Amino acid sequence: MVTRPCRSALYIPGSKPRALDKARGLPADAILFDLEDAVAPDEKPAARDTLAAELRAGGYGARLRIVRINALETPWGAEDAAMAAATPCDAVLLPKVGSPADLDAAAALLPGIALWAMMETPRGIQNAPAIAAHPALAGMVMGTNDLAKDLGSRTRAALMTALQICLLAARAERRVILDGVYNAFRDPEGLAAECAAGRDMGFDGKTLIHPDQIAAANAAFAPSPEEVDLARRQIAAWQAAQAQGQGVAVVDGRIVENLHIVTARATLARAEAITALEAI
Repeated sequence: MVTRPCRSALYIPGSKPRALDKARGLPADAILFDLEDAVAPDEKPAARDTLAAELRAGGYGARLRIVRINALETPWGAEDAAMAAATPCDAVLLPKVGSPADLDAAAALLPGIALWAMMETPRGIQNAPAIAAHPALAGMVMGTNDLAKDLGSRTRAALMTALQICLLAARAERRVILDGVYNAFRDPEGLAAECAAGRDMGFDGKTLIHPDQIAAANAAFAPSPEEVDLARRQIAAWQAAQAQGQGVAVVDGRIVENLHIVTARATLARAEAITALEAI
């Protein structure tokens, strides 16, 4: 299971110098520097130059720096990829990935750079297992707005099959996977509920459209103090049982077996990774 924190991934338009500078001080685990949907067509060349300058200036600390480029078949995609290859970023996010061939094309332009895939089309969902298995892929991002548009869906419940297919594919290949955005950024209760639902499904974190959403995502996708305490007690009880030649233990009236210890250790590793990140 993934231990590097990616609880919150904030989209920042590559065309907004002030927002790019503000992102240096935000407590997001990842920044999604966007050259695609958040940038108007006539602003894209200038946005590319602006983002390149900001990335070279640095100052983003331990945050994951992920650049979302335009699709390679657009007039801007190839130049976006060239910029990303020449500047300090941790990964490149490809929009509307439909098949492993899209990743092949990007990998040829971005050798050695981790790729992430936007999962936001019906074709992409159908090919999720093959996309997740691509050797250059590091992570997947659910593009729930575009997916809902293509499906004609009106509710998150209508997207559950797609969310679960991608989650299964990511977990089978041990990839990071992030839930889609919550559009009503002035609805903290709705955001908290959707973050909790995504965490309960198994997502590693949530993509965000506003800095005010970061705290809710960080809280939801981090182990709670109660979960950390339970994990420690489970490990201690299981180790004690093992020392007595027993294969199972009992904690809070529930059986604890080896599989629960795997989860408990992952919980502690995730909590420790978050603590280390926040200390930087």
